[in-house]
Amino acid sequence: MQLKDLKGIGEKRAREFAKLGISSTEELIRYYPRTYLDMTSRVSIREVAHNDMALVACKLVYVEPLRTRGKYKTVRALLEQGRDNFTAVWFNQPYIVQKLKPGEYLFYGRVQNYYDRISLVNPTFERLDGNNRLKGLVPVYPLKSGIPQWLVRDCVSRALAVEHPQTLVPAPLAVKYKLSSLEEAFRKIHAPSTQREMQNAAERLAIEEYFSLIAAFKLIKGDRTEARTNRYSVTEREVATFEKRFPFTFTQGQQAAVRAIYDNVTSPQRMNRLLQGDVGSGKTAVALTGIFMAVKSGFQAVYLSPTEVLAAQNYALLTRIFPDYRVGYLAGASTAKEKRAIKEALARGDIDILCGTHAVLQSDVQFSRLSFCVCDEQHRFGVAQRNSLSEKGENLDILVMSATPIPRTLSLVFYGDLDVTTIPDKPAERIPVTTAIIPPRKYDDMFGWIRQEIHRGRQAYFVCPKIEDDEGQATSAEELYDKLKNNLPDIRFGLLHGKMREKEKEGTMSAFKRKEIDALVATTVIEVGVDVPDATVMVIYDADRFGLSQLHQLRGRVGRGADKSYCFLLTESESETAIERLNILKSTADGFVLAEKDLELRGSGDFLGTRQSGRFLNEIKNLRYTTNAIFTAKKLVDEAFERGLDREKIRAAAMEKYESLKDVVLN
Repeated sequence: MQLKDLKGIGEKRAREFAKLGISSTEELIRYYPRTYLDMTSRVSIREVAHNDMALVACKLVYVEPLRTRGKYKTVRALLEQGRDNFTAVWFNQPYIVQKLKPGEYLFYGRVQNYYDRISLVNPTFERLDGNNRLKGLVPVYPLKSGIPQWLVRDCVSRALAVEHPQTLVPAPLAVKYKLSSLEEAFRKIHAPSTQREMQNAAERLAIEEYFSLIAAFKLIKGDRTEARTNRYSVTEREVATFEKRFPFTFTQGQQAAVRAIYDNVTSPQRMNRLLQGDVGSGKTAVALTGIFMAVKSGFQAVYLSPTEVLAAQNYALLTRIFPDYRVGYLAGASTAKEKRAIKEALARGDIDILCGTHAVLQSDVQFSRLSFCVCDEQHRFGVAQRNSLSEKGENLDILVMSATPIPRTLSLVFYGDLDVTTIPDKPAERIPVTTAIIPPRKYDDMFGWIRQEIHRGRQAYFVCPKIEDDEGQATSAEELYDKLKNNLPDIRFGLLHGKMREKEKEGTMSAFKRKEIDALVATTVIEVGVDVPDATVMVIYDADRFGLSQLHQLRGRVGRGADKSYCFLLTESESETAIERLNILKSTADGFVLAEKDLELRGSGDFLGTRQSGRFLNEIKNLRYTTNAIFTAKKLVDEAFERGLDREKIRAAAMEKYESLKDVVLN
């Protein structure tokens, strides 16, 4: 049913709901509350400790005129509760001024109490004038337009009366696993009587969503267990000898990963393995050892990289590690003559190892005896791209790698068809990177210190969240590049971002490695794989705009040499949530811990890239469910497929919703 046909919704309101991505009653009931107000927990403002959250019934007396300071806009309101006066303050929410009128309100927010001056920071609010119907747990929805909370609650209630959602889980399994009805879960999530009701409803809705998602992945990826075609003749002694080509001793984690690959390629089944490890854990050395197993056995191997900067770096490494084998390079920026020569040599079998980018996936790239494929930084490639790579030979052994640690729950969903190998340790000689959060008042001190480091022969990265200045609040790379060049004329700056031509990017990166550039201003194009041992300083602007895993990846670009390295997180945000996230990064260097925290704080939808169309796991990001919901959904899918229950119904519904998964990328 279209939302405009629902009682109480006119054309204007329908347009406002459309801004929230809601145009039907089905979409409305899937628009979940982001929090709840417990009407039994109203408190006296004087009883609340500093930094605690509080629900306060009070009187709004006066709203100050909007204050503008630089790019920040501040709204302040004077509040009264009995004899106590205090303020509410909102940062960068100028529209709040239009919503506040004198009267009785409920405010919910974090209390700040400095020297007996009490304020609520960025609180949500709702008028109470003549409206004391609010009881129990009251849902609060994430709203961006002029729609009031009470209207959303009323509309959701009416939508639930006309919508009767049906579960995709086969009836025998719903009974076996004691799943409540989907319709009841929707009612309870929007109008729970207790916290337990709300939590049970969230768990049930999450199970439903993950059931269709995991089913879609299972249908797209299919059964990857296939018998081995390519027989490897390499011996364990030869593998051990090859490992000595590296200027370091393999860690226990690396040795275990090599053993898993060797056991795989000498077994009756072909390999389909995910190799994941934290920044600097030595995944590349393990992958190259796997390549050696193939070429030593007389086969060809391919090493696929997501960018030309990374591909060129890997090509240089391959030629150094494999001087006794023929290594080729194929990328989009290669000339037509170079591409033609490489393709002909590959087809003849005159190239043993091919290193390249997406250009390798083109249909006219043919191998004579390909058996081993390494897909570096797997999260940058779609499922369909990985499949097209495997079609370059017969029953190929596939090793996909990810330096972005993936929580176990998500690897279960996205890599259910893969054997997962994790390198848990790092080389002992790695010096931990010191991480610090730098407020604006300390910027000058930081620049002075960085100048000294550069004059001592060190190098630095300056990373921004965007390329150009679009009058937004985030710092742009081009803007910062110009500013730093003018303010620090004694330092040689370079600029690197995704819109540059590949030859420009490669030239800039090569100059940085040769120390012809002291400091590189870049976007997240340098997030993965780039290895410059003399780079010891990482400065990240607007750090609050990045996820924890992405910040960890950026931090991993330094600390790769023998010198002490530093990561500076710059932020002008006054959000306590943002500062809390940055403090988590500061407190740990374990990428897997950070990945789990990212999942907890940002929701699983944010681990997915933007190539897929439509909302993807986005609608359940506000639900408070445990990881058991994901494991239960996986169990339900596996059993449904094994028993052949409702297969066509599941196929139709899952693929209708998640057909675009064939192009999905992890973020």
